[in-house]
Formats: sequence, structure tokens, C-alpha cells
Amino acid sequence: MPRGPKGEKRPADVIGAGVMVAAFSKKLENHYHALSLYFVFYNFVRLHKAHRMTPAMAAGIADRLWSMEDIVGLVHDAEIAAIIRKRTLSSGLPHSN
Repeated sequence: MPRGPKGEKRPADVIGAGVMVAAFSKKLENHYHALSLYFVFYNFVRLHKAHRMTPAMAAGIADRLWSMEDIVGLVHDAEIAAIIRKRTLSSGLPHSN
């Protein structure tokens, strides 16, 4: 049986969970971002065996199976929009919502 940091015996799944938690970011905001990416992956990219489609396709939100490149493109577009919005606000020019 594996041993914990103080030498006590611990089940392997408890040690694995500790390692997994330590791998996550210490910032709550980054954890939210990681969960958001997982939810998008689960609903738009992952093909479910029983239904042979994604939950988004079953709900009528998407008409095709998305790829990870599609998600990266969405994130990239959002970052570009945020940069433009920040520059517009800092320059004092009027902007549209």
C-alpha cells in the first residue's frame, strides 16, 4: 500500500486525487476556465456511443461534430475581441456592444 507524505498508509486513489488536485491551478478563475473548456468538449466534441451524437446535436444547438480546432478558434476569437475592446476603452473612443 502506498504511503502518504508523513509515512502513513494510504489507499492509491486518495494519493492519486491529491496529485491531481496539486496539478490544477491555484487560482479559482483558471479552474473555472478549465471546467468551461471541459463542458464545451463534452457537449460539442465528444461523440456519445449510445446516441451516436453529441448532446449539443441532440438538443439541436449544433448540426455537426465539432473538433478541438473549432474550440481553439472560439477561444482565439474571444481573446482578439477582448484586446480590441480594451484598446477601444482605453483610447476613449466610443464603442458598440
